[in-house]
Order: sequence, then structure tokens, then C-alpha cells
Amino acid sequence: VQLVESGGGLVQTGGSLTLSCVATGFAFSSRAMNWYRQAPGQEREFVAGITSGGMTSYGDSSARSRFTVSRNNTANTMYLRMDNLKPEDTAVYYCKIVGGDWGQGTQVTVSS
Repeated sequence: VQLVESGGGLVQTGGSLTLSCVATGFAFSSRAMNWYRQAPGQEREFVAGITSGGMTSYGDSSARSRFTVSRNNTANTMYLRMDNLKPEDTAVYYCKIVGGDWGQGTQVTVSS
């Protein structure tokens, strides 16, 4: 099992990023997947999730209004589109199989 995140980087306040999580070594299409993030000195928190069938959930109203989680089962990839980014979104973002493995994370830094 391998989960590889990419797409992080440095962006200005109000900018956008799309994170990708490429999955290998398991039946991606049949597994629910989540995005989490961890800011320095803080606990890891749930950001968004998507079921195998494409139903989505978000950690809070801020994520629901600005982020979009999606998946492409043909490409074995999950995405997190993030719009109107804010400095408080700065964190390492991780993808995770529900009940399973974590990716290594990708850094997102939002400058004010």
C-alpha cells in the first residue's frame, strides 16, 4: 500500500491549490478516503472525506465552503481543491485510507 500526496506549495492569501493523492497497492475504488491536516504544534484534524461511491463530507463549515474533495477511481487518485486559502490553512496535508494507511504528507503554506 502506498499513498503519495503532491500539489502543496506556497500560495498567497486568497489563492488556490489542488492536492492529489495517488494510491497504489490496494483496491482504491472500493475504499473510502480522507484528507487530514496538521499545523505546527496542533493535533491532526479531519479536513474532508469521500466514500467509494463519491459521497463527501467536510470537517467544518469553513472547509465545506472553500474546499472540494473528489476522486478518480480510474486514475486511483483523490483530490482536494482548496480555494480562497487563508494563513490558518497552513499545515501538512495528509491523505488516508479510512481504517488504513497514511500518506507522507504535502506542505501547504499560505502567506498573508
